[in-house]
Amino acid sequence: MADEEADEEPVVELGEGESVEGAPLARVASRLTWPQEKSSILNKEGDAVIRTPSGPQTLEAILEDADETYFDTRQTFVEDVLDIVGREPVATE
Repeated sequence: MADEEADEEPVVELGEGESVEGAPLARVASRLTWPQEKSSILNKEGDAVIRTPSGPQTLEAILEDADETYFDTRQTFVEDVLDIVGREPVATE
């Protein structure tokens, strides 16, 4: 029975379509441990390029607009970044 499932084509093919520049915010946030100071995040991941609704941006550029200097949880960090860049869908090229 497992052999039959392996022979079936996937319902959705991956890797097709237009690419999106930058990394998902969740991926960058997952590489950090929490809590984390803003300066520490910038030292570790400041040059990371994040996907945003207005196009790819470095995390350093995004966090320039952040009022917080300390993020106690991953969720706090993600919410603050999303408040800055927006919650709209990320456009493809």
